[in-house]
Amino acid sequence: MSSQVLVPWSDIGSYGELPARLAVRVYDGIGEPPSDVSEVEFYVLPYDRGPEPSKLMARMPALRAVQSLSAGVDSVLPLLPEGVRLANGRGLHDASVAEHALALILAAQRDFPRWIRQQDAAEWSREHTRSLADCRVALVGYGSIGRAIKPFLDAADAEVIPVASTARPDENVRGVDELRELLPTVDILVLVLPDTASTQGLIGAAELAALPDDALVVNVGRGRTMDTEALLAEAKSGRLRAALDVMDPEPPPPDHPLWTTDGVVITPHIAGGSASFYPRAKRLIVEQLRRFASGDELLNVVQ
Repeated sequence: MSSQVLVPWSDIGSYGELPARLAVRVYDGIGEPPSDVSEVEFYVLPYDRGPEPSKLMARMPALRAVQSLSAGVDSVLPLLPEGVRLANGRGLHDASVAEHALALILAAQRDFPRWIRQQDAAEWSREHTRSLADCRVALVGYGSIGRAIKPFLDAADAEVIPVASTARPDENVRGVDELRELLPTVDILVLVLPDTASTQGLIGAAELAALPDDALVVNVGRGRTMDTEALLAEAKSGRLRAALDVMDPEPPPPDHPLWTTDGVVITPHIAGGSASFYPRAKRLIVEQLRRFASGDELLNVVQ
Protein backbone atom coordinates (compact mmCIF):
# COMPACT_ATOMS: atom_id res chain seq x y z
CA MET A 1 0.00 0.00 0.00
CA SER A 2 1.37 3.44 -0.91
CA SER A 3 1.94 6.32 1.53
CA GLN A 4 0.98 9.84 0.53
CA VAL A 5 3.63 12.55 0.83
CA LEU A 6 3.15 16.26 0.16
CA VAL A 7 6.16 18.18 -1.20
CA PRO A 8 6.63 21.75 -2.53
CA TRP A 9 8.19 20.92 -5.91
CA SER A 10 7.04 18.93 -8.92
CA ASP A 11 10.62 18.25 -10.07
CA ILE A 12 11.73 16.50 -6.88
CA GLY A 13 12.28 13.25 -8.79
CA SER A 14 15.03 14.91 -10.82
CA TYR A 15 17.22 14.99 -7.70
CA GLY A 16 17.16 11.28 -6.98
CA GLU A 17 15.02 8.18 -7.34
CA LEU A 18 11.92 8.25 -5.18
CA PRO A 19 10.69 5.10 -3.43
CA ALA A 20 7.99 3.38 -5.48
CA ARG A 21 5.71 2.94 -2.49
CA LEU A 22 5.25 6.69 -2.06
CA ALA A 23 2.43 8.61 -3.73
CA VAL A 24 3.88 12.10 -4.20
CA ARG A 25 1.61 15.15 -4.30
CA VAL A 26 2.67 18.78 -4.74
CA TYR A 27 1.72 21.92 -2.80
CA ASP A 28 4.05 24.91 -3.13
CA GLY A 29 2.35 27.08 -0.51
CA ILE A 30 0.85 29.47 -3.06
CA GLY A 31 -2.90 29.63 -3.48
CA GLU A 32 -5.38 27.12 -2.17
CA PRO A 33 -3.95 23.91 -0.68
CA PRO A 34 -5.25 20.49 -1.73
CA SER A 35 -8.83 19.99 -0.58
CA ASP A 36 -8.21 16.54 0.89
CA VAL A 37 -4.99 15.92 2.82
CA SER A 38 -6.41 13.36 5.22
CA GLU A 39 -4.09 10.58 4.00
CA VAL A 40 -0.85 12.57 3.92
CA GLU A 41 1.78 10.87 6.10
CA PHE A 42 4.87 12.96 5.30
CA TYR A 43 4.59 16.73 4.78
CA VAL A 44 7.40 18.96 3.51
CA LEU A 45 6.52 22.51 4.50
CA PRO A 46 6.90 25.00 1.62
CA TYR A 47 9.79 27.35 2.29
CA ASP A 48 9.25 31.03 3.07
CA ARG A 49 5.50 31.00 2.42
CA GLY A 50 4.31 32.43 5.72
CA PRO A 51 2.28 30.69 8.44
CA GLU A 52 -0.58 29.24 6.39
CA PRO A 53 1.14 26.03 5.16
CA SER A 54 1.91 25.02 8.76
CA LYS A 55 -1.78 25.29 9.68
CA LEU A 56 -2.54 22.57 7.13
CA MET A 57 -1.08 19.99 9.54
CA ALA A 58 -4.30 20.16 11.59
CA ARG A 59 -6.14 18.58 8.65
CA MET A 60 -3.78 15.59 8.40
CA PRO A 61 -4.91 12.83 10.79
CA ALA A 62 -2.55 10.29 9.17
CA LEU A 63 0.50 12.56 9.51
CA ARG A 64 3.64 10.84 10.81
CA ALA A 65 6.47 13.24 9.91
CA VAL A 66 6.98 16.90 8.98
CA GLN A 67 10.04 18.33 7.28
CA SER A 68 10.75 22.03 7.74
CA LEU A 69 13.16 23.61 5.28
CA SER A 70 14.16 26.27 7.81
CA ALA A 71 16.81 25.76 10.46
CA GLY A 72 14.58 27.40 13.08
CA VAL A 73 11.28 25.69 13.84
CA ASP A 74 9.92 27.92 16.62
CA SER A 75 6.87 28.86 14.53
CA VAL A 76 6.12 25.24 13.59
CA LEU A 77 6.29 23.60 17.01
CA PRO A 78 3.05 25.08 18.42
CA LEU A 79 1.12 23.65 15.45
CA LEU A 80 2.77 20.22 15.36
CA PRO A 81 0.28 17.43 16.15
CA GLU A 82 1.16 15.22 19.08
CA GLY A 83 3.32 12.23 18.20
CA VAL A 84 4.45 13.61 14.82
CA ARG A 85 8.19 13.76 14.15
CA LEU A 86 9.67 17.08 13.05
CA ALA A 87 12.93 17.50 11.12
CA ASN A 88 14.52 20.85 10.31
CA GLY A 89 16.63 22.19 7.46
CA ARG A 90 19.91 22.35 9.35
CA GLY A 91 22.79 22.80 6.91
CA LEU A 92 20.68 23.79 3.92
CA HIS A 93 21.20 27.51 4.41
CA ASP A 94 24.80 27.54 5.61
CA ALA A 95 26.46 28.65 2.37
CA SER A 96 23.71 31.12 1.48
CA VAL A 97 23.61 32.84 4.88
CA ALA A 98 27.40 32.91 5.06
CA GLU A 99 27.58 34.68 1.70
CA HIS A 100 24.91 37.15 2.74
CA ALA A 101 26.57 37.89 6.07
CA LEU A 102 29.81 38.65 4.26
CA ALA A 103 27.94 40.82 1.75
CA LEU A 104 26.27 42.82 4.52
CA ILE A 105 29.57 43.35 6.30
CA LEU A 106 31.37 44.46 3.16
CA ALA A 107 28.46 46.67 2.03
CA ALA A 108 28.54 48.47 5.38
CA GLN A 109 32.32 48.64 5.74
CA ARG A 110 32.89 49.79 2.15
CA ASP A 111 29.86 52.13 2.18
CA PHE A 112 28.09 50.54 -0.80
CA PRO A 113 24.70 52.24 -0.14
CA ARG A 114 26.45 55.58 -0.67
CA TRP A 115 28.05 54.55 -3.95
CA ILE A 116 24.76 53.10 -5.24
CA ARG A 117 22.98 56.38 -4.48
CA GLN A 118 25.77 58.23 -6.28
CA GLN A 119 25.41 55.98 -9.32
CA ASP A 120 21.66 56.66 -9.40
CA ALA A 121 22.45 60.39 -9.42
CA ALA A 122 25.39 60.06 -11.88
CA GLU A 123 27.71 61.61 -9.31
CA TRP A 124 31.44 60.97 -8.88
CA SER A 125 32.66 61.80 -5.37
CA ARG A 126 35.50 59.72 -3.96
CA GLU A 127 36.38 58.87 -0.37
CA HIS A 128 38.31 56.04 1.23
CA THR A 129 36.25 53.73 3.45
CA ARG A 130 36.51 51.31 6.33
CA SER A 131 37.73 47.75 5.70
CA LEU A 132 37.01 44.25 6.96
CA ALA A 133 40.69 43.31 6.98
CA ASP A 134 42.26 43.56 10.44
CA CYS A 135 38.87 43.99 12.14
CA ARG A 136 38.07 42.02 15.29
CA VAL A 137 34.77 40.20 14.74
CA ALA A 138 32.66 38.53 17.44
CA LEU A 139 30.66 35.76 15.76
CA VAL A 140 27.84 35.04 18.20
CA GLY A 141 26.04 31.78 17.46
CA TYR A 142 28.54 29.16 16.42
CA GLY A 143 26.45 26.38 14.95
CA SER A 144 26.63 25.16 11.37
CA ILE A 145 25.92 28.60 9.90
CA GLY A 146 28.45 30.30 12.17
CA ARG A 147 31.04 27.75 11.12
CA ALA A 148 30.25 28.52 7.47
CA ILE A 149 30.70 32.26 8.00
CA LYS A 150 34.07 32.01 9.75
CA PRO A 151 36.13 30.92 6.68
CA PHE A 152 34.91 33.98 4.75
CA LEU A 153 36.02 36.25 7.57
CA ASP A 154 39.33 34.40 7.91
CA ALA A 155 39.95 34.85 4.18
CA ALA A 156 39.35 38.59 4.57
CA ASP A 157 42.12 38.80 7.20
CA ALA A 158 39.72 39.52 10.05
CA GLU A 159 40.34 38.27 13.58
CA VAL A 160 37.34 36.09 14.42
CA ILE A 161 36.13 35.29 17.94
CA PRO A 162 33.48 32.55 17.85
CA VAL A 163 30.95 32.70 20.71
CA ALA A 164 28.57 29.86 21.61
CA SER A 165 26.14 29.15 24.44
CA THR A 166 28.96 27.47 26.33
CA ALA A 167 32.71 27.82 25.92
CA ARG A 168 34.62 25.18 23.94
CA PRO A 169 38.29 25.90 24.77
CA ASP A 170 39.54 23.08 22.54
CA GLU A 171 37.98 24.93 19.54
CA ASN A 172 38.88 28.45 20.77
CA VAL A 173 35.16 29.16 21.18
CA ARG A 174 34.15 31.57 23.93
CA GLY A 175 30.99 31.25 26.00
CA VAL A 176 28.10 33.70 25.85
CA ASP A 177 28.73 34.49 29.52
CA GLU A 178 31.99 36.14 28.36
CA LEU A 179 30.23 38.36 25.83
CA ARG A 180 30.03 41.50 27.95
CA GLU A 181 33.81 41.57 28.44
CA LEU A 182 34.43 40.86 24.74
CA LEU A 183 32.16 43.55 23.32
CA PRO A 184 34.36 46.58 24.10
CA THR A 185 37.17 44.95 22.09
CA VAL A 186 35.37 44.16 18.82
CA ASP A 187 34.85 46.19 15.66
CA ILE A 188 32.03 44.04 14.26
CA LEU A 189 29.37 42.03 16.11
CA VAL A 190 27.72 39.30 13.99
CA LEU A 191 24.61 37.57 15.36
CA VAL A 192 23.61 34.13 14.05
CA LEU A 193 21.29 33.19 16.89
CA PRO A 194 18.06 31.16 16.90
CA ASP A 195 14.91 32.51 18.50
CA THR A 196 14.73 30.76 21.87
CA ALA A 197 13.86 31.74 25.42
CA SER A 198 17.56 32.12 26.23
CA THR A 199 18.43 34.25 23.18
CA GLN A 200 15.50 36.67 23.03
CA GLY A 201 16.77 40.11 23.97
CA LEU A 202 20.32 38.80 24.46
CA ILE A 203 21.71 41.95 22.85
CA GLY A 204 20.10 44.86 24.66
CA ALA A 205 20.98 48.42 25.56
CA ALA A 206 23.79 47.45 27.94
CA GLU A 207 25.46 45.14 25.41
CA LEU A 208 25.21 47.70 22.63
CA ALA A 209 26.57 50.42 24.92
CA ALA A 210 29.58 48.19 25.59
CA LEU A 211 30.57 48.22 21.91
CA PRO A 212 33.18 50.80 20.86
CA ASP A 213 32.25 53.84 18.80
CA ASP A 214 31.66 53.14 15.09
CA ALA A 215 31.23 49.38 15.64
CA LEU A 216 29.05 47.50 13.15
CA VAL A 217 26.19 45.25 14.32
CA VAL A 218 25.13 42.54 11.85
CA ASN A 219 22.13 40.26 12.37
CA VAL A 220 21.44 37.25 10.13
CA GLY A 221 19.86 35.12 12.85
CA ARG A 222 16.53 36.15 14.35
CA GLY A 223 15.23 39.66 14.98
CA ARG A 224 14.02 39.15 18.55
CA THR A 225 17.54 38.35 19.77
CA MET A 226 18.29 42.09 19.72
CA ASP A 227 16.51 45.08 21.24
CA THR A 228 15.51 47.09 18.17
CA GLU A 229 14.81 50.32 20.05
CA ALA A 230 18.20 50.19 21.76
CA LEU A 231 19.93 49.60 18.43
CA LEU A 232 17.94 52.38 16.81
CA ALA A 233 18.97 54.83 19.54
CA GLU A 234 22.64 53.97 19.05
CA ALA A 235 22.39 54.19 15.25
CA LYS A 236 20.45 57.49 15.27
CA SER A 237 23.13 59.01 17.47
CA GLY A 238 25.72 57.96 14.90
CA ARG A 239 27.68 55.94 17.44
CA LEU A 240 26.93 52.48 16.00
CA ARG A 241 26.13 51.18 12.53
CA ALA A 242 23.96 48.19 11.58
CA ALA A 243 23.47 45.73 8.71
CA LEU A 244 20.31 43.71 9.23
CA ASP A 245 18.64 40.86 7.39
CA VAL A 246 16.28 40.21 10.33
CA MET A 247 14.49 42.68 12.57
CA ASP A 248 11.83 43.00 15.24
CA PRO A 249 9.20 43.88 14.12
CA GLU A 250 9.54 42.17 10.76
CA PRO A 251 8.94 43.73 8.41
CA PRO A 252 9.23 47.15 10.02
CA PRO A 253 6.22 49.34 9.23
CA PRO A 254 6.80 51.88 6.41
CA ASP A 255 7.26 54.73 8.87
CA HIS A 256 9.73 52.89 11.10
CA PRO A 257 12.92 54.97 11.62
CA LEU A 258 15.16 51.99 10.78
CA TRP A 259 14.40 52.52 7.10
CA THR A 260 15.88 56.02 7.02
CA THR A 261 18.56 56.03 9.71
CA ASP A 262 22.03 56.77 8.37
CA GLY A 263 24.43 53.89 8.80
CA VAL A 264 21.73 51.19 8.68
CA VAL A 265 21.65 48.66 5.82
CA ILE A 266 18.50 46.51 5.54
CA THR A 267 17.74 43.42 3.48
CA PRO A 268 14.30 41.71 3.76
CA HIS A 269 15.15 38.39 5.49
CA ILE A 270 16.57 36.82 2.35
CA ALA A 271 19.94 35.52 3.56
CA GLY A 272 18.96 31.86 3.47
CA GLY A 273 17.07 31.72 0.19
CA SER A 274 19.67 32.12 -2.54
CA ALA A 275 19.99 29.81 -5.55
CA SER A 276 22.28 27.44 -3.65
CA PHE A 277 19.49 26.54 -1.22
CA TYR A 278 17.03 24.84 -3.57
CA PRO A 279 19.15 22.01 -5.04
CA ARG A 280 20.43 21.21 -1.54
CA ALA A 281 16.90 21.18 -0.17
CA LYS A 282 15.60 18.90 -2.91
CA ARG A 283 18.44 16.42 -2.41
CA LEU A 284 17.70 16.38 1.31
CA ILE A 285 14.01 15.69 0.68
CA VAL A 286 14.81 12.77 -1.63
CA GLU A 287 17.01 11.28 1.12
CA GLN A 288 14.35 11.90 3.78
CA LEU A 289 11.67 10.23 1.65
CA ARG A 290 13.95 7.24 1.11
CA ARG A 291 14.48 6.97 4.87
CA PHE A 292 10.77 7.41 5.58
CA ALA A 293 9.77 4.69 3.13
CA SER A 294 12.32 2.23 4.50
CA GLY A 295 11.58 2.97 8.16
CA ASP A 296 15.04 4.43 8.82
CA GLU A 297 15.62 7.37 11.18
CA LEU A 298 15.19 10.76 9.52
CA LEU A 299 18.01 13.30 9.44
CA ASN A 300 17.88 16.48 11.51
CA VAL A 301 15.07 15.34 13.80
CA VAL A 302 14.34 18.00 16.42
CA GLN A 303 11.22 16.46 17.92
